[in-house]
Amino acid sequence: MAQSAAEPVTSLYVHVPFCVRKCLYCAFYSEASGGELIDRYVGALIRELERVAADLRPRTIFFGGGTPSLLNLRQWERIFDAMQRLHLSGATEWTVECNPATVSLDKAKLFRSGGVNRVSLGVQSFDEALLDRLGRVHSRQMVFDSFDILRRAGFDNVNLDLMFAIPGQTLEAWRETLAEAEALGSEHLSTYEVIYEEDTPLYDQLQAGKFDVDEDLACAMYEELVEHATSAGFQQYEVANFARTGTINTQLSTIDYPSRACLHNVNYWRGGGFYGLGPSATTYVRGVRTKNGSNTQLYCELLERGRRPLESREELLPLARAGETAAFGLRMTAGWPFEEFQHLTGYDLRREWAADMSQLAEQGRGRILSDRFQLTREGLRFADSAAQLFLR
Repeated sequence: MAQSAAEPVTSLYVHVPFCVRKCLYCAFYSEASGGELIDRYVGALIRELERVAADLRPRTIFFGGGTPSLLNLRQWERIFDAMQRLHLSGATEWTVECNPATVSLDKAKLFRSGGVNRVSLGVQSFDEALLDRLGRVHSRQMVFDSFDILRRAGFDNVNLDLMFAIPGQTLEAWRETLAEAEALGSEHLSTYEVIYEEDTPLYDQLQAGKFDVDEDLACAMYEELVEHATSAGFQQYEVANFARTGTINTQLSTIDYPSRACLHNVNYWRGGGFYGLGPSATTYVRGVRTKNGSNTQLYCELLERGRRPLESREELLPLARAGETAAFGLRMTAGWPFEEFQHLTGYDLRREWAADMSQLAEQGRGRILSDRFQLTREGLRFADSAAQLFLR
């Protein structure tokens, strides 16, 4: 939730910008790079951690990328040692994203001993042809091997990342992927429709007419996802996220969500502050948004010279902050309880956004209840366009 001036920030994101090679669809800042730059990055990251440690008491930590699991054991040991020294360990939830091609038993055991208790495995597909289509470096068998390694290392909270509407993917192939994901028995599923972003090879192929986008098929795949995940015992708590049900966890919000929900992402969706470290990472603390530059060499150089690697700084007005909070929060299936939103932002959804809620309700994409506003199943499918209405 939002932090007062006296409260330390409880959420930390670290961007690791290295990959074996760049995937064809990826628009995140990342690069294929070797050991020398990665070593230098680790040193710079520790310097950046030292700059923010006094204002940080992380309850959730998320190392994303890129491919964080690409770092070697020695580099991870340096990070864990720094986290321990700076009193940043012991988070309730500490997630590291892993590519199935870069998971070893030694590394998984080191993660566990360092305090990591959740792994997000970048599966995307179990179909070899589709993995090749996406430019992934792992094979189908590597997924099964990596999952087994994580279980052997003691991980009981594993997320699988899956993609749908991949060029050439049929509805039947998507059903097979969902069935195989269910059979693995993970605690969480994160699912993403392929988005064609400029400056990616997949976008260039689309523009060149090498394939077409089938919106009806994408919608059918989303419907199949919701039906399959629900019948498999997952609870949808956000547009693209499904978690095992169980003891309800309500520490971050009055909204109920499943016990295996990603707490780090829930903090984002409920308008919470967070520090973002690493090249290209964004920080949002007490209404101020800053962004690090997307250049690993410059990131390292600036921190080595004792400077912050900032590219931009923006201080949001209260109404703009509230609008963003409304937009992000509506991605969750529970929507926004009116009282909680007003307590958090100082604004009443029923006054400032009455017309927008009515418009969505009339379209069948929103639902105005006595205590809250939430998107319908159709509204969740088009949550991004609904969110635009709430921005101020």
